[in-house]
Amino acid sequence: MSGTSPGLQPPADAVKPVRHPDAPAPGELLGAHYGQCFGCGGDQPHGLHLQARAGEGVSITAEFTVQSAHQGAPGLAHGGVLASALDETLGSLNWLLRIIAVTGRLETDFQRPVPVDTTLYLEAEVTAVAGRKIYSTATGRIGGPDGPVAVRADALFIEVKVEHFVNHGREEEIRAAMDDPDQVRRARAFEVNP
Repeated sequence: MSGTSPGLQPPADAVKPVRHPDAPAPGELLGAHYGQCFGCGGDQPHGLHLQARAGEGVSITAEFTVQSAHQGAPGLAHGGVLASALDETLGSLNWLLRIIAVTGRLETDFQRPVPVDTTLYLEAEVTAVAGRKIYSTATGRIGGPDGPVAVRADALFIEVKVEHFVNHGREEEIRAAMDDPDQVRRARAFEVNP
């Protein structure tokens, strides 16, 4: 897929992404960026509970198992849930750059159905950076990390300041996240998503 639409094609002056020196080590579990996040948060009973690990360079791997609450057609994952899993995985890449960013564009390609109780194995990497724009790509496989591709996506993330969340989020959640004594959790709460 990789940049199928013009808005997902890095400009000629884009540069190769550089992993932040304080990024988690390859193989390290990233953990939830926010407990209430539908994608990775443990406090969401019907969330994806996606587990992401840092990879080499600016890449990650992730997994989530499709539950009954995630189905669209009987016995199959809802396409929007699969798009959410891709978005969460792609957004987690920004933690390796140590950049706060939001999804600007997400283009998905659904190649095969994903049944309930199936684990989706996701891989994602940042392909280019141009100013505040971060270009990335991801695939989701079934049957194992080397199984057939079920879904793929390309994305454009836009770097923002923490004020983006403060100005647009609900005050009680913003205050609770900013008052968290755990510095890593506090920083990661504002990591991704518009």
